[in-house]
Amino acid sequence: MTVIEKISARDLFRSAYENRYTWDNNFQGYTADVSYNRDGETFSGQVRINADLKGEVTGIEDEAAKKAIEGQVWEISIHRIRRGFEQTHGENTFSYGETEADGSIEIVMGGKAEGDRYKLHNNEVSMVHRHIHGTVVTINTFSSHDTGEGYLSHRYDSVYHDPKTGDQKGGVNNFEDEYEKAGNYFILNRRAIRTEVKGETKNQEFRFSNIQLLK
Repeated sequence: MTVIEKISARDLFRSAYENRYTWDNNFQGYTADVSYNRDGETFSGQVRINADLKGEVTGIEDEAAKKAIEGQVWEISIHRIRRGFEQTHGENTFSYGETEADGSIEIVMGGKAEGDRYKLHNNEVSMVHRHIHGTVVTINTFSSHDTGEGYLSHRYDSVYHDPKTGDQKGGVNNFEDEYEKAGNYFILNRRAIRTEVKGETKNQEFRFSNIQLLK
């Protein structure tokens, strides 16, 4: 029996889940200046994320640009929320799938998350395959930041598919994230997104500067 076989799939997944970097309950929120570049066109404004992790964007009149930044502020917040494992996955079951040559271990979900799959590598979630709001998203992580308090994804991609037909929806998004420490917290200061759609490439970059924690 291997070491992995001695550990339940649930416990192995729990370890990687709890190894994610999240903000603790003392997080007070922050403000930052934001610069958004969309295929060479730049928009500048301000963002604020409150202690309840709700965000707002000000100073930008272009509705499409503002919506794009609001989407990133939401993404930043939703992935830093600290939720207990049982709160998130208490209704799910876990079983082992395949082990790949690089040591990545597949976790197959059941219960409420029936049909979802993950891959774990070095105590990190390296692949997510989830059904969300009538679509399937697959995220592969290629590198990560070790904060000493959990990991943050550095380079990764995402693609969406129709759950019934398997047809791809939209292009493949390639991400690169950078972080800086403000007070006790690691906060995103740059996200570059390269989207490949039907042979065309579109580029977006979000930069967050003058990051100030709220008091």
